[in-house]
Amino acid sequence: MRHPALAGAWRALVATGGGYVLVALAVNALAALLARAGQLPSDAVVSAAMLGFPAYLGVLLWGLACPSGARLAWVLGLGCLVFALLGWLGAKA
Repeated sequence: MRHPALAGAWRALVATGGGYVLVALAVNALAALLARAGQLPSDAVVSAAMLGFPAYLGVLLWGLACPSGARLAWVLGLGCLVFALLGWLGAKA
């Protein structure tokens, strides 16, 4: 994108939406793995969800500071793929 304001708006949109999806998949994967490791399922969900709040803040801040929109999209997309796979493997018992 040639216009800096459009590039910044696109990065903010990708960081907000992609970061939310990434953290949601990470929370899902962590809850599944904690439950599979022996924690009560309700406690696993609460523990994973509480860790999701600072994780989303970290991903959002990194996404807004990332100098390249393409790198941001690639990292978030690859992270979503990894956490979706971990969640699927963790839920498969």
